[in-house]
Amino acid sequence: MEATVSKSRKFVIRDWLMSYLFLLPAFGFFLVFVAYPMLRGVYISFFDYSLRNFDFVGLDNYVSLFHNETFLKSMRNTILLVVIAVPIVIVFSVFVAVNIYKMKELSRSFFRGVFYLPAVSSVVSITVVWGWIYHPNYGILNYLTGMLGFEPISWLGDTRTALLAIIAVLITTSVGQPIILYVASLGNIPTSYMEAAEIDRATPWQIFLKIVWPMLMPTNLYVIVITTINTFQCFALIQLLTSGGPVYSTSTVMYGVYEQAFLLGHFGIASAMGILLAIVIGIISTIQFKYFGSDVEY
Repeated sequence: MEATVSKSRKFVIRDWLMSYLFLLPAFGFFLVFVAYPMLRGVYISFFDYSLRNFDFVGLDNYVSLFHNETFLKSMRNTILLVVIAVPIVIVFSVFVAVNIYKMKELSRSFFRGVFYLPAVSSVVSITVVWGWIYHPNYGILNYLTGMLGFEPISWLGDTRTALLAIIAVLITTSVGQPIILYVASLGNIPTSYMEAAEIDRATPWQIFLKIVWPMLMPTNLYVIVITTINTFQCFALIQLLTSGGPVYSTSTVMYGVYEQAFLLGHFGIASAMGILLAIVIGIISTIQFKYFGSDVEY
């Protein structure tokens, strides 16, 4: 009996060691490229760190940010991006997914590919195309509005339209993955639920609100959290289309981190901005998990 127990323990230890050996490459990658940079960023945020200085300043970097008009404007723009873009992405994705799901398999696959294409395309190529669309002299958008009798608009050069133009690009690049996920989730809803509701003479809107939407809550949680985080981290579109202009009207916190660190050489300030952004994302994600996760069944 003791020999059997000893042998079982050896198998358990061997399986345990083998499991961690397989995890070691990924865990090492996480430590070197994720955990260490994060901890290093927190450390640097307490210093006046530039190419010339490395002086401990405590919380001065954080305090100075709340008195920095550029940072406050960037934070406001970032929050506006999230507040406007995320709900539109969710509503549009659900609407498209519901309509795609009703189609035949070939049509469904075609439209899934069409909407998912921007998600797998290069951000640079997408940005170049949108730059042509928004061009004030030969852009197709001004050509279409000109046909309606409107004067040409500098979409990316006007403080009134620049942020909205960025939001439009952000939405088009963000709906691909949610649509795919929602279409897959709709396929997991038992058709008997809808058939029973139709027998009870429920309207399509009632079926959606009472059956489809609650059954989509696990997908909603994932899509909302991921879309929110990605929107908070919006950088490439800003850097390639407007560089934060005009007059910082499209600057975001992520672009501010890039500007402070790589253009101005203020690494301590940039690290503090990154830490504050991470805290904001963590708080909002926690609220989303609490609200949308309350009806999620695992």
